[in-house]
Amino acid sequence: MKTKPAKARPRRKPQPRGLTREQAHDLMARLAQDRPEPRTELDYTNPYTLLVAVALSAQATDVGVNKATRRLFQEAGTPEKMVALGEEHVRERIKTIGLFRNKAKNVIALSRLLIERHGGEVPGDRAALEALPGVGRKTANVVLNEAFGEPTIAVDTHIFRVANRTGLAPGKDPLEVEQRLERVVPDAYRKGAHHWLILHGRYLCKARKPECWRCPVADLCRFKEKTPAP
Repeated sequence: MKTKPAKARPRRKPQPRGLTREQAHDLMARLAQDRPEPRTELDYTNPYTLLVAVALSAQATDVGVNKATRRLFQEAGTPEKMVALGEEHVRERIKTIGLFRNKAKNVIALSRLLIERHGGEVPGDRAALEALPGVGRKTANVVLNEAFGEPTIAVDTHIFRVANRTGLAPGKDPLEVEQRLERVVPDAYRKGAHHWLILHGRYLCKARKPECWRCPVADLCRFKEKTPAP
């Protein structure tokens, strides 16, 4: 009786070799020089509207979220006013972004909890933030960094790609990448690291066709299949 040959296991694409501490310092210094004053591209007026905007940005672009929240934040810039609007009204305002029904439900729920547990104020504590509906580790990190000045690094798809592609902080999942970034990014650049990396991934180190020919860290980057100049 003939036995079928075992199927060859697909080879896993090797992760890029990590940068040295000196190279990581050089990479961050160059990104900082390229964008001296980085900030989130989400529009907000206070920690509460920032929290809502970041929660809405999951699986949506910042541009799309800004369009959806422009009128919403004019009507409700506090948890009390948001709850007064009601879920149906919020849903109507954000219907142009992905998962808007569930997001509207979460916005009202987290607003109620802010009123009940925190006096209507956004807490500067990770555990308290992550206890709010629709708020995960990434959202909490963004709020802690942007609103409270904490040196947290929120790993989204852009940062995950940049960290792995360059070799700055290779990891198999966002948490591993975050932990490696915390170890390798120098203290002087920790506060702005999230913004520098996300903007680099959004505008230069793009997913399909990175613009390597004009990248300020191309010589440090471990990505072998660099895109040639057009």
